Amino acid sequence: MIRSDVVKACGLIVEYNPFHNGHLHHLEASREHSGAECMIAVMSSQFLQRGEPSIMDKWHRASAALASGVDLVVELPHLFAVEHSDYFSKGAVLTLRELGVDAICFGSEHGDIQSFKNAVTTYLQQQHTFDSALKKGLAGGLSFPDAAKGAYEYIGLTGEMDTVDLSQPNNILGFGYVKQILNHSPEIAPLTIKRIQSHYHDETIDSNIASATSIRKELFLGDQMTELAKASMPESTTELLQRYKQHTGSWHDWERYFPLLHYKLLTMSPSELREIHTVDEGLEYRLKKAVTDVDSFHALMEQVKTKRYTWTRLQRMFVHIICNTKKKDASDLLSLDRMPYVRVLGMNDVGQRYLRSIKKDMDVPLVTQLQQLDHPLLNVEERASGAYYSALQGEKKNTLLKQELQPPIRIGQQ
Repeated sequence: MIRSDVVKACGLIVEYNPFHNGHLHHLEASREHSGAECMIAVMSSQFLQRGEPSIMDKWHRASAALASGVDLVVELPHLFAVEHSDYFSKGAVLTLRELGVDAICFGSEHGDIQSFKNAVTTYLQQQHTFDSALKKGLAGGLSFPDAAKGAYEYIGLTGEMDTVDLSQPNNILGFGYVKQILNHSPEIAPLTIKRIQSHYHDETIDSNIASATSIRKELFLGDQMTELAKASMPESTTELLQRYKQHTGSWHDWERYFPLLHYKLLTMSPSELREIHTVDEGLEYRLKKAVTDVDSFHALMEQVKTKRYTWTRLQRMFVHIICNTKKKDASDLLSLDRMPYVRVLGMNDVGQRYLRSIKKDMDVPLVTQLQQLDHPLLNVEERASGAYYSALQGEKKNTLLKQELQPPIRIGQQ
């Protein structure tokens, strides 16, 4: 465990897909709420928690964050980034622990940190009862989110009065963050900022603070970025988005990966599919049957999804298929109790000074170039970036892929 005696640091757990005005509000409110001098974002890699490709790659998203005032951006390893809330939050908290942050501040629908602490305490006291209720729900054919919701209600976490509503997406993640902080790094102070104006799943832009979902939907409406989309993001983000699209021809979505996924599903045997992380027994045959009758990613999803196999769960599984992530590798790596390295994506002067102040006391390597370290978690990262850029053509793909071998992004002090 390391602590910095030089400056106070606050961690943010983010995807920035893309960085928008709501994220800017969270950043500024977190800085004020925590009193931190250095704001550190641990950011998802190329694929995201809901099993989606990021709209532009992690380097451009890191640049957008730095341009808006984040001091240091580090990578949430791919394997943790494309997972349900328990593993997603575990990877993020373990990463920030290695950087010695004083606090972690997250956005939530609830907005009161004591309620989160109370909810986690209730959960830990009744974990056996929760696990039994969850198992019963899954055995009854419920999806994991529905089974978990029922199990939370069974132990009294229903969203009534001052309890946290664990049907809300940011509350679910916040609950995970607080739980992992208490489990792995209780010296870190959990803080929360109430989400304002837009909701996580909102699909339309109604103000200059909008959900990332609605912004992405607006961006994909046509060839030109709409004024609504521009008004919902800092100018630096819109410039980076436009530059990325000019270079690559379009932003990333699942349809761009359908040819790769289609090829994989057609050529992999059922036994090979069974080896892939999150492919449950029997699902391989459903996939093999569906893939011969579809010509788009959306059509494939409509063929395969059920009440139990939700859209998000299937998207994560498809990420693991195109990245060739095996069950055995994922099981070993996700069970780690500490992050084996911290990879830096970008920094400003404040972030660089912070790293200099803690580097000598860090217990794990600080990776600034991929070739510095050979570790299975980084090998998974390389495969994920290879899969991510495979949607591009020719020299564009090679140029962006070479970013993986370059030093972190460095900008002047904000």
